[in-house]
Amino acid sequence: MASQSRRSGAGKADPGILTKVTNSQIVSRGKQAANDAVFVSKKLLRSTGKAAWIAGTTFLILVVPLIIVMDRDQQLSDIELQQASLLGAPPMSASQPAQK
Repeated sequence: MASQSRRSGAGKADPGILTKVTNSQIVSRGKQAANDAVFVSKKLLRSTGKAAWIAGTTFLILVVPLIIVMDRDQQLSDIELQQASLLGAPPMSASQPAQK
């Protein structure tokens, strides 16, 4: 019984170790550092998202049409080579200049 009275009396008169730790200066500085880290990471993610959007739209506007035109030119040269081989003309190699 004496141990129970000590336990109940100790909790009321003396603040617990958990209360002391949570109110300490080190814990409050740690919380502040964590809040600052969250704030900076949110700003970084927001700006990174904007940069990714800008890069993506620039790629779509500038690079994709270039790829389409290059593919079309390659297909046309393949068709011309195929037609030349069907007509019996000697195949042109890439190293030989075209003769007129």
